[in-house]
Amino acid sequence: MRYLTVLVKPNGENAFHPLGGELTDEPSIKRRAIHHIELLADDTVLLFAEASGSQKRYREIMDDSPHVIDYLVSGDERWMAVSQFEPTEEVRRNLELQRESHLVIDTPIYFTSNGSLKVTCLGTDATFKNLFENVDEADSITFEILEMGDFDPDQSSFSRMFTPRQEEVLETAVDLGYYNEPRQATLEDIGEVVGIAPATVGEHLRKVEECVFSEIVC
Repeated sequence: MRYLTVLVKPNGENAFHPLGGELTDEPSIKRRAIHHIELLADDTVLLFAEASGSQKRYREIMDDSPHVIDYLVSGDERWMAVSQFEPTEEVRRNLELQRESHLVIDTPIYFTSNGSLKVTCLGTDATFKNLFENVDEADSITFEILEMGDFDPDQSSFSRMFTPRQEEVLETAVDLGYYNEPRQATLEDIGEVVGIAPATVGEHLRKVEECVFSEIVC
């Protein structure tokens, strides 16, 4: 099995759906991730998503939207919302495409600051090829390939972002207590174990940290 991570962008608009556009444009709400999305038998969409910010403003937008059938919010600073809403024709077609292509979505799906989605799919090369062909024909979305490789179920989504060398340096740093408080190891200590210069150790760790922080706050 293979994995494919892409950045999916709406064409011509700032969101994939008018409701999403309102939520993205609202400065008091930060949309963070989608944990489940499903096209139901009645052609409505069920969405389980994570956000932070003003629940009051979220409720106002949901109550006023002509697309929303029902919703439920739970949590405090970071909260979860389950909603059922009517999709646009493009959204419905894209969800049907995902279902028919036998792609498995590795959730969560992360929102970026501009309303795009960072999505990791699982499938075969043939499945991905079929996906590329269908997306090329779509007018509503474009996507940028960020990463592709062999899927290892024993790896977390974070570890798949690292090179083997970066992962080795990170594991050594953690084992030696580099991230403990107070710090119990130096870049020199890590470099001695893995056989590279301290400056190179620092470069590897900075790249790992950049990947992790980008994943968390995207």
